[in-house]
Formats: sequence, C-alpha cells, structure tokens
Amino acid sequence: MSRAFTNEDASGEALPEHRYPLPGRDDPAYPLAAARALLAGANIGDSAGAEDATGFVFGAPELVPAVRLILEDARSRGDDRLEQLAERFLRRAGAGVDEDA
Repeated sequence: MSRAFTNEDASGEALPEHRYPLPGRDDPAYPLAAARALLAGANIGDSAGAEDATGFVFGAPELVPAVRLILEDARSRGDDRLEQLAERFLRRAGAGVDEDA
C-alpha cells in the first residue's frame, strides 16, 4: 500500500465516540445528547465524526424535537452560533424554522 494511504504519523487522535460523550442509546436523554453532539461537530467542522458517534446524520428528522429545545435555549442565551447551527439542522430536516421565536 502506498505511504499516501497510511497514517504512520497519527497522533493517537481520539475516536469520535470519545469526542462526543453520549449516554447509552436506550437512555431517554440520548436524542438530546445526540443533537448536541451533531451541532457541536458541525461547529468544529467534524460533522462526519459526530454522525459516526451518534448514528444520526445532520438533519435527522428524529432529532427535530431535541434541536428545537436547543434552538430555544440558544436564543434565550443569545448564542448566535448555536442558533445558526440549530436553524441549519432544522432546515436540513425539512422542519422549518420559526424566525419570530
């Protein structure tokens, strides 16, 4: 195999599961934690890692209720970046965004 396809100099970077601590998938808090992980991954340019860790894609319709909660919280705290990411997630999910909230 060509050296171009190996990563012998890898620094032992953590696996996505470790970058995105999540409860067990059967935990009722999992959807909210997964939604937070997907938004965090998008924020740092690691959507693929967050998707691998959570088992959901960015814009997964199953997570819309959790993302709406995150959006509401982001707006109340004035976290513009998180608000932007949550709105993008909802648009991708086809859920629309309530701009008046």
